[in-house]
Amino acid sequence: MLEHYRVLGRTGIRVSPLALGTMNFGSYGRMSAADCATVLARALDAGINLVDTADVYSHTESEALLGEALAARRDEVVLVSKFHHPIDDDPNHRGSSRRWIHRAVEGSLRRLRTDHLDVYLAHRPDADTPLEETVDALADLVRAGKIRHYGTSTFPSAQLVEAQWLGRARGVRPAVEQPPYSVLARGIERDLLPVAREYGLGTMVWSPLAGGWLSGRYREEPRDPAWQRWRNPQRHDPRLPANEAKAAAVARLGTIAAEAGITMIQLALGFVLEHPGVTSAVVGPRTVEHLEPQLAAAGTVLPRDVLDAIDEVVPPGVTLNPGDLGHTPPALARPELRRRNGR
Repeated sequence: MLEHYRVLGRTGIRVSPLALGTMNFGSYGRMSAADCATVLARALDAGINLVDTADVYSHTESEALLGEALAARRDEVVLVSKFHHPIDDDPNHRGSSRRWIHRAVEGSLRRLRTDHLDVYLAHRPDADTPLEETVDALADLVRAGKIRHYGTSTFPSAQLVEAQWLGRARGVRPAVEQPPYSVLARGIERDLLPVAREYGLGTMVWSPLAGGWLSGRYREEPRDPAWQRWRNPQRHDPRLPANEAKAAAVARLGTIAAEAGITMIQLALGFVLEHPGVTSAVVGPRTVEHLEPQLAAAGTVLPRDVLDAIDEVVPPGVTLNPGDLGHTPPALARPELRRRNGR
């Protein structure tokens, strides 16, 4: 059983150090309803009580499968879902507008077979909607009892601060941030994690195994076309220079793990859970066989010499591949925001 539950920021909710992520539930991860139910049951039986999903996962299928599997055990779970990404071709079924947030939450509640979400997150920043409108809508949902807390995922630290001030003015501040974090992607150590601690935010870090790079299997699997087909080439194509740097780092980290007598999964999860700004790490197994070593690694405490050796491979605050950050700021991605002529 998992032990040492942690308080999720200032919410007072105690959550497991590992969260079950359900991005693979459904067609994306090629998981059937039976597969989803089996993985969920094993996670809950092991003591995981924090479960994360989103409407975009398998285009709402993940939420539906999770709702079915969770029906008899809803009260055991701190349930998190997210909105923002498009779920179909309708141009208004996406983003962070008040109109869509109120429709999106109703869809998520229906699919998840529940009358409330414990945490509801804006999945990414929305350059087309003022943050004030988003915070207004989410504060309204808290007061209506549809959600208990709200927050953000993969937001820049400046917007975390802005959202805190907007929420404070409305009497309901954001409570959670869900950023990317792993041994290979340490950018949030620079300012986001310090900001989260300053404002008492709970943090659920995603991709602690760096999308499989730190699972101990990556060096063999890139040769398998089926493995590459359903992953992000920017993060996984071994021919890209940034990923060559990751491969070199993984090789050195493997040596560190072997010398310490631990697995790569233990090294990866022990590292992210060691940071005082991290509440929980989201793992997304497709099978119980994938889940078991992650459960076994949850209590890993890395000694100082191992942490120092990791710092030598990937220095604090460094992300080897910007593609692992999960979001390109509009100020960089949109030419009209960085060129006077807009071209």
